[in-house]
Amino acid sequence: MALDIAKAEKVLREERERLVHQLSELGAAESGDLSADIDFGGSFADAASITAERTEVLGLVDSLKTQVEDVDRALAHIVAGTYGICDVCGQEIGADRLEFRPVSVMCVACKTKTRN
Repeated sequence: MALDIAKAEKVLREERERLVHQLSELGAAESGDLSADIDFGGSFADAASITAERTEVLGLVDSLKTQVEDVDRALAHIVAGTYGICDVCGQEIGADRLEFRPVSVMCVACKTKTRN
């Protein structure tokens, strides 16, 4: 299977738009910073509940921010002409892997090594 970079770029840009939209819905900027006007409630009796909700939102925002960074890294590789080349070993990343996970910047072998 041949690598379709134009298709990968389109998928990555759509994914980035979706992720930024989710951040916005959570009251966060693209950078992951929460808006100052988010209201988690105000009652002292609900302090534990508010803290738990805020912690959950912060976790979601952090995850989404990381995903945006992964997409941006893949898009930068497209611009640089290095999309599909492993950051670690310099070998080609399989087209099947890139179709399944367009944000991949490592081949399966190198990604497997970094998990251990």
